[in-house]
Amino acid sequence: MDMNRERQIEEIEALTSIYEDLFELENENSFVVRIEEGTVSARLSVQLNNLYPSEGPPIYTLSAPFLSTLQKQELTNILDNIYLDNLGEPIVFLWTEEIRTFLQNLDLDENTSTSGCDTKCDDVDVLALQDLHIKNESSKPTVDCPEIYTTDVFEDRKSVFQGHCATVTSLDEIKAVLNKLYENKKIAHATHNMYAYRIHLPDKNSWLQDCDDDGESAAGGRMLHLLEIVEAKNTLVVVSRWYGGIQLGPDRFKHINNMTRRALEESGALKQEKPSGGKKKKK
Repeated sequence: MDMNRERQIEEIEALTSIYEDLFELENENSFVVRIEEGTVSARLSVQLNNLYPSEGPPIYTLSAPFLSTLQKQELTNILDNIYLDNLGEPIVFLWTEEIRTFLQNLDLDENTSTSGCDTKCDDVDVLALQDLHIKNESSKPTVDCPEIYTTDVFEDRKSVFQGHCATVTSLDEIKAVLNKLYENKKIAHATHNMYAYRIHLPDKNSWLQDCDDDGESAAGGRMLHLLEIVEAKNTLVVVSRWYGGIQLGPDRFKHINNMTRRALEESGALKQEKPSGGKKKKK
């Protein structure tokens, strides 16, 4: 057993002892630490690699749906600095306690938000859909809108589903795509516009990923899970649903997943075969 692996095992044993029920070991290389402070709860998901801790950081995802975009960035910078100040050393405990300190210093009355994915989607960092919509001219993103692929519609018992997919590398590009979609009145008036995205941050060896249910409980989390399974990279998928008055039960989630996969495959995001239907939306 190499030295890195020995130190990883020691760190996992220490974290288990310290955090007890707040620590969840998913497998030998990944775990979750839940940080509870007052009325809010954050999750630090960590994936170990063979470079950690001697030569590089672990891959991590922070779930804190009540934080604003600026607060998320501020906290991410703090965690990065902690790693740089402790090169070659285990840092998950330091990260966890710094997150706790950050939460303690929050003005929860101003910053707590209950929008976005519900508790079934608590394994991702959530950015509420309404926060990405155009509220006025000054809020328009400054980047060009990436090309959007839109599938043909699928209908079941008067409910209509449609998928949209775009390649994105920043939050500004995500805003631009969502704003562009909402310029279409039909899409803007859909019953639900669920989305999920994954952006790879190679300089930080981490992923920026979010989802939003838009009122369809757990749908965004299921979409994000699919993106993780297929290892989608720098991809945003939106599924629009127009409710037809007849409840579909669990079938609605099957259709949402199918439209997610269809948008990924037909747009070329999964490097699959060329599209057989659908259309490209111009910038």
